[in-house]
Amino acid sequence: MNQSLRRDTDVSVDVTVGVSRERAFEVYTRKLDSWWPREHHIGKAPLQEAFMEPRLGGRLYEKGVDGSECDWGVVLAWEPPARLVFAWQINGEWAYEPDLSRSSEVEVRFTALGPKQTRVELIHRHFERHGEGAEAIRQGVKRGWPTVMGLFVAATQQP
Repeated sequence: MNQSLRRDTDVSVDVTVGVSRERAFEVYTRKLDSWWPREHHIGKAPLQEAFMEPRLGGRLYEKGVDGSECDWGVVLAWEPPARLVFAWQINGEWAYEPDLSRSSEVEVRFTALGPKQTRVELIHRHFERHGEGAEAIRQGVKRGWPTVMGLFVAATQQP
């Protein structure tokens, strides 16, 4: 991603993984549960599974150990294996925000550097849409995304 397109308020993390672009996209989307940290959930019950429905309009959500479901967002762009964008519908109280216009967004790009090497660029933007909780969310994800993306990198190496 061109650095000049990023704003000062955006949060970005770039990683390189030793797998094909197709494999990186698959692990990020269809195998979200294999790398998403269990302590990063907003539902009332502890996290059992994390999901991303692999399609435009698909839900990002968690399932709790009690069977409850809690939405996190929705897929806004689905362009396998190159790119996806999803709404971050989590407010400053770390609860689901049903109003899409009050959600930030996360874009993830997958660029092949070779047959078995891919750059994965994540940019989380439009925090201002969250209103009063914007800076708290930005600071929280600024601390969280590097750890989460590190777990994603490790998961790409699993069979």
